[in-house]
Amino acid sequence: MSMDFITQAVEGVRGLQPYQPGKPVEVLERELGIKGAIKLASNENPLGPSPAAIEAIGLAERASTIELSRYPDGNVFDLKSALSGHYNLSLDHITLGNGSNDLLELVARVFTAPGEEIIYSQYAFIVYALTAKAIGAASVETPALDWGHDLEKMAAAVTPQTKVIFIANPNNPTGTVLAHNEVSDFLTAVPERVIVVLDEAYYEYNQDPEYPDSLALLERHPNLVVARTFSKIYGLAGLRVGYTLSHPDIADLLNRVRQPFNVNSLALMGATAALADSKFVERSRILNSQEREKICQALANRGVTTIPSSGNFITIDVGRPAMPVYEAMLRSGVIVRPIGGYGMPNHLRSTIGLPEENERMLDALFYAF
Repeated sequence: MSMDFITQAVEGVRGLQPYQPGKPVEVLERELGIKGAIKLASNENPLGPSPAAIEAIGLAERASTIELSRYPDGNVFDLKSALSGHYNLSLDHITLGNGSNDLLELVARVFTAPGEEIIYSQYAFIVYALTAKAIGAASVETPALDWGHDLEKMAAAVTPQTKVIFIANPNNPTGTVLAHNEVSDFLTAVPERVIVVLDEAYYEYNQDPEYPDSLALLERHPNLVVARTFSKIYGLAGLRVGYTLSHPDIADLLNRVRQPFNVNSLALMGATAALADSKFVERSRILNSQEREKICQALANRGVTTIPSSGNFITIDVGRPAMPVYEAMLRSGVIVRPIGGYGMPNHLRSTIGLPEENERMLDALFYAF
């Protein structure tokens, strides 16, 4: 008789379901026997990686392939130095991770014991709930306001057992955004013993003049942790590099528990080069803004409702259960993201792609209607 390993797992893990990423292009093409499918499901940069990152990695591979037998710099000095200069912060404010998800989980593990509370919003990034459950924390989900964070309700939910609060800004999957004054007032209202994580994976795409100045907030609120990533606008999702900016004491604790070589050598080289490629970032931001406006206008012209987005994606209300629409779009070779798992069964999320990809997405969507 084989061992029942499910019952051997810790309680939080037993109740989890694996995170479901967007369907890969090659899988859809193999399943349907088609060619030329496009993927607009995972909020990746349609322009690809920063050219500076490509050059840095290519040169590294040609000039020092033998160094791949060596472990990367465990102190990640070059990238931390680049981030230090970019943000005018000392090195001891910075923690590197295998994508920002790695660091979100680290924060929860460092500060939250089983049974203690983690607060996050309805319709927020699903990894917050997965992390809380995995470590045995009590999940406190507060009701959303206009598909985004209701900070008053989140502040009111704080109890003596609250240890961590996650806030995504812009939020994924809805694209909603909070203003500087809202976040500032919230941080003032929350006890300093509670760690507040401001997850800014999409912040480079936002063009709202009221967007929070996170570094200024960090100076005034030592319990704030700002999480950012190279996966989105820098186009390095495949390399998995993220970072947090925080009070040095928090960074010290995170660095105590992070895996010693959690970012690989090529990723470090690529991210360091990409950080300096401001022209690519601006080009990506402009393309995203222009195409986002075109998509929203085309949908509005057809009477289709969207949630106003400050990210590189649009969340579309199809007005009925979205799975049949999603499946019809798959048959047209277009992969978007159903988000019923977020409690939004009538919505689809589509990444903003290249102009021709967005046209295909809209054609497939309207055909599915």
